[in-house]
Amino acid sequence: MHESVAQEPDAFSDVLVIGGGQAGLSAAYFLQRFGLGDRYQLLDHSPRPGGAWQFRWPTLTLSGTNRVHDLPGYGLGEAVGIDRGEFPASSVVPEYFAKYENRFGLRVHRPVDVRSVERDGDGFRVTLGGRLRGREISARTLINATGTWERPFIPHIPGAADFRGRQLHTHDYTGPEDFAGQRVLVVGAGISAVQLLIEIARRAPGVQTFWCSRTEPRFDSNPFSPDLGREAVARVERRVRAGLPPTSVVSVTGLAVTPTIEAAQRDGILDNWRPMFTRITETGVCWDCTGGAGGNGSARGSSSAVAAGEQLDVDVIFWNTGFRSALDHLSPLHLRGPGGGIVMTGRLATTVADDPRVQLLGYGPSASTIGANRAGREAARNVAEILDAQP
Repeated sequence: MHESVAQEPDAFSDVLVIGGGQAGLSAAYFLQRFGLGDRYQLLDHSPRPGGAWQFRWPTLTLSGTNRVHDLPGYGLGEAVGIDRGEFPASSVVPEYFAKYENRFGLRVHRPVDVRSVERDGDGFRVTLGGRLRGREISARTLINATGTWERPFIPHIPGAADFRGRQLHTHDYTGPEDFAGQRVLVVGAGISAVQLLIEIARRAPGVQTFWCSRTEPRFDSNPFSPDLGREAVARVERRVRAGLPPTSVVSVTGLAVTPTIEAAQRDGILDNWRPMFTRITETGVCWDCTGGAGGNGSARGSSSAVAAGEQLDVDVIFWNTGFRSALDHLSPLHLRGPGGGIVMTGRLATTVADDPRVQLLGYGPSASTIGANRAGREAARNVAEILDAQP
């Protein structure tokens, strides 16, 4: 297989794509389809193809993901074979993306860090960091596809700095063996929280697991329907069109009851959910408490009800509290509004309302892998129309 040779990015391009995950590759594919093959370049922060998938924990198999949808024009099964479901996603997906880039000759430069984007006349001035620190690139339009992996979110809880145990985020997880013999509190109610809670409970010898989240987990035993999926995406889309921060699809659809979750429910692994604690102590967490002293280990392990002042000693607080859009490099553009989000417009809500030259992929309804493909096509079409209209 022919491997593309790394080249330094051009000083100017009509279209600059930032981010080499599924959305960025989809956009690049459609830019070529719309006749802009020699007028764009893609800058990827990662050291190799694969987007955020290359950094996922090794126990996450391809069959254990929410599903990696095919990129346009060349499917995963065709690229790597259909019998790779039990292989780590962190190796299969990068292999797929690398073959995809080579098959279509996508103009990808990596590793290239984008430090900031500013308006400059009729276009944008992009300042680079890392190995190309201080170098500048000019562009007429932008397609931003930087995703969320670089922005893990941990909510502010009083006393967090006092905790003497270990705190980590999904972003930092490497495997269940790190938790052997420990008392582990998993925080979060999304898919990753449930999957990793089950994995740790089953595969870390001598572990004791506990579970908290701001909202009570909602399991749905009904088959996932296209109508439910469309409503979930539509609700997220309505938020971003109103300038509100996007919410997760799971908050709308609930958690699908898989055979793995059914087995965990039967075995009592998911029985010990509790509402969110209000303070972190030196040795754990507590509910409606005021002091910073260590806990007494008295919190009940099988009840969702907790009393004021109740405390729980743990060795590890494992935050599975999601990610935020990695948009710090766009801060000089002042895109965020009073609602904390960015007002989006366009047919698929990929266009920044205040500056249509900026397309955001992986933001709001295009955050899923299937949504990224559709959004990549729409973003490419939008910038093609803008360039056609400019002298």
